Amino acid sequence: MKKVVLVTGASSGIGKATAQLLSQNGYLVYGVARRLEPMQELSAYGVKLLTMDITNEKSVMGVVNEIIDKEGRIDILVNNAGYGSYGALEDVSIEEAKYQFEVNIFGLAKLSQLVLPHMRKQNSGKIINISSMGGMFGEPHGAWYHATKFALEGLSDSLRMELKQFNINVVLIQPGAIKSEWGGIAKNKLLSVSGNTAYKNLAIKHANLIDRTYKLVGSEPMVIAKTILKAIETKRPKTRYAVGGGAKLILFFKKVLPDKLFDKVMLSQLK
Repeated sequence: MKKVVLVTGASSGIGKATAQLLSQNGYLVYGVARRLEPMQELSAYGVKLLTMDITNEKSVMGVVNEIIDKEGRIDILVNNAGYGSYGALEDVSIEEAKYQFEVNIFGLAKLSQLVLPHMRKQNSGKIINISSMGGMFGEPHGAWYHATKFALEGLSDSLRMELKQFNINVVLIQPGAIKSEWGGIAKNKLLSVSGNTAYKNLAIKHANLIDRTYKLVGSEPMVIAKTILKAIETKRPKTRYAVGGGAKLILFFKKVLPDKLFDKVMLSQLK
């Protein structure tokens, strides 16, 4: 019997690559996103496509119910849907900040709540949460994005201990710079929010850094997809996998450097 996988945010980047790779490796994959059209090419790989708005509880419940009705189980949940909204904290509206938490944390948590009873019933399962290397450090203009990823790290650590008794693994993936829509969206959002405010000088430098970083060290989404496959197929997976686009190096510096020295290194890149 094929294991059933639900991958959120499957319309691009990491989610699309993961849905494709898992389907090619014998998993029965459901790819979901708000837009159906960008996922169409996944049909050629046997991925089943559904629309879902992670911030809409009725939409989330509908997807879970449909998969359970058709397959009777969900073995693996890949919580990949998310986005980065950049801008100086002073410039970002609280409404936008709340929406980022709705997408990156509360929607993810609600979906997990709906899937878990089925995993507990079968006494097995894996939840793969796509965090970020940014879940371990901050940077200018990223306060709300990093806050959501810090929250996801803590949520995942707590959930992992809760679910051990039910033979359900929780794994964090911490991608570095990945070649996808994410970098362009973050850059454009940063410039639109803080490109003409008191923070404009640093914001423009940061936007240029985002461009350079993704061009020079950005990894292909398939690098993350392969790590997710490894975590799924490993009997005892690690709790965290830092991979792609400078993730291991930056997290090493964060670990060994005092906070103020790490700040200095980060700011030195904004030239």
